[in-house]
Amino acid sequence: MSQSRIRLERVTKRWDATTAVDGISFDVTPGQFVILLGPSGCGKSTTLRMIAGLEEASDGQIHIGERDVTRLPPGDRGLSMVFQSYALFPHLSVADNIVFGLRSRKVPKDEQRQRLAKVAGLVDLTDYLHRKPAQLSGGQRQRVALARSIISEHPICLMDEPLSNLDARLRSDMRREIKALQSRLNMTVIYVTHDQVEAMSMGDRVILMQHGKIVQDGTPDELYNRPASAFAASFIGSPAMNLLPLEAGKEGAVIVGEPHTPVAPLEAVGGQLGIRPEDIALSTTSTTGVPAMVVSDEYLGADTIAHVTVGNHNVRVRMSGKHALAGQPCRLYWARENAHLFAADGLRRDDLTPTPLPRSPHSIPRPPVVGSFQH
Repeated sequence: MSQSRIRLERVTKRWDATTAVDGISFDVTPGQFVILLGPSGCGKSTTLRMIAGLEEASDGQIHIGERDVTRLPPGDRGLSMVFQSYALFPHLSVADNIVFGLRSRKVPKDEQRQRLAKVAGLVDLTDYLHRKPAQLSGGQRQRVALARSIISEHPICLMDEPLSNLDARLRSDMRREIKALQSRLNMTVIYVTHDQVEAMSMGDRVILMQHGKIVQDGTPDELYNRPASAFAASFIGSPAMNLLPLEAGKEGAVIVGEPHTPVAPLEAVGGQLGIRPEDIALSTTSTTGVPAMVVSDEYLGADTIAHVTVGNHNVRVRMSGKHALAGQPCRLYWARENAHLFAADGLRRDDLTPTPLPRSPHSIPRPPVVGSFQH
């Protein structure tokens, strides 16, 4: 068995009466980039700290390779960690910060120099090795923290929200750099974040957590296109998926407050209909589709997000280009295959098929544009 395989079996963490992580199990194969995703307080960082040995599991087992490491100290687990705070020594140079762990383990100086030169080149720090952390930008400091992790040559790296202190542009650059490094070095990475953009762009696999439990474990594509619950649907995507409560109409389930257009079978009543903003087409000229009213619009450059009321509910529609539609009545259309149904308990329903909406006979334009539903 590879030494970089990680396996959790029914792992739980309790503090007195509070259960932070509740019996979770997952298996990380060597070379995978796995994201632990979820809102604050969902247990993702606690899970990471238990894998690292910084917190002791209350129940369950943690295996790394063939070893049960559940009770082993962090130094005996064969992994490295990158924290949200860079945790650099301010009085040491970049070079000394990077090789600090090697010196602590009494690695020969020649080997230290060789590994330092190699790693500094990987993270583009060769020209900064003699500087102190205070002389570096945020992105450069994060590279030092990464280099310190990489130089250890451990096959596993744990990352706890390492980019949250950076501005948006630097985060984008560092996402690409971390993913490229992980691929090049074939590291096994478990990466904690609450940022779904990081999860979608970096992860081979995303483990979404809520209230200490795993609510979905799959590829970014699976979480986006087949969310297992209304929570998963609302957490992935920007803007988030529209979730519309359903009530009984004359010919099927309808959106609450919009009694005339059935959107699902009657068995879906009490649950929710989910539609992503980019899967909705908006028309101000069509006479078919779901009647709505544009309340406001946000111009974002390449896109406009229209805020629309349907019945008693607000719906977001993403449209290509610039549109000024506030105050106009409109009709909404979505293809049946882009609609999702969720039960009253929030879980996905695959036993029901959404009702196709009436529309003009020609195919819907993609990306959504204002005007007729016809080409």
